[in-house]
Order: sequence, then C-alpha cells, then structure tokens
Amino acid sequence: VQLQACGGGLVQAGGSLRLSCVDSGFTFSLYAMGWFRQAPGKEREFVAAIRWSGSFTNYADSVKGRFTVSRDNAKNTVSLQMSSLKPEDTAVYYCAAGRRWDAIATMDGVDYWGKGTQVTVSS
Repeated sequence: VQLQACGGGLVQAGGSLRLSCVDSGFTFSLYAMGWFRQAPGKEREFVAAIRWSGSFTNYADSVKGRFTVSRDNAKNTVSLQMSSLKPEDTAVYYCAAGRRWDAIATMDGVDYWGKGTQVTVSS
C-alpha cells in the first residue's frame, strides 16, 4: 500500500495550493479518502474527507469555504485545493484512506496513511 502526496510548498497568505495524493496497493474506489494536518507542537487534526463515490464531502470548520476535496477513481487520486490560505494553515498535510465513511474524520478511522507534504503559509 502506498499513498504518495505531493504539491506542498511555500505560499503567501491569501494564496492557493493544490495537494494531490496518488494511491496504490488497495482498491481505491472502495475507500473514503481524507486529509489531515499536523502543525508543530500540535496534534494531527482532520481537514477534509470525500466518500468513495465522491458524492459526499466533509470539512473541518476551520477550512470550510476555502478548501475543496475531490477524487478521481480512474486515476486513484485524491486532491485538496486550498485557497485563501492563512498562516495557521501551516502544517504537514497527510492523505489517508479508510473503509468507514462515518469514521474517516478520526485517527482511528484511518486504515492507511500517506507520507506528509509540508505546506508553509507566510504572513
């Protein structure tokens, strides 16, 4: 199983970034996919998730209206479009896969984790 995230970088406040995660080794279309983040000195937190079909999404209150999660089951890819970025969005972002939609927003609901990608937002 491999979840390979990319797209992180340094951006000014108010800017945008798009993260992508290409996955292999499991049946991608059967899994809910999520994004989490972890800032220095803080616990890892849920950011966004999308159901296996793409028909339902869920967002943390802190990113609603600014971030959009999407997936392409044909390409085994999940993406996170981040706009109006703030310095407090600075963190390592992780993609995640889980079989249970009702649990994907929790650490316990994640079956597979990807390696993180750093997002830094300067003020």
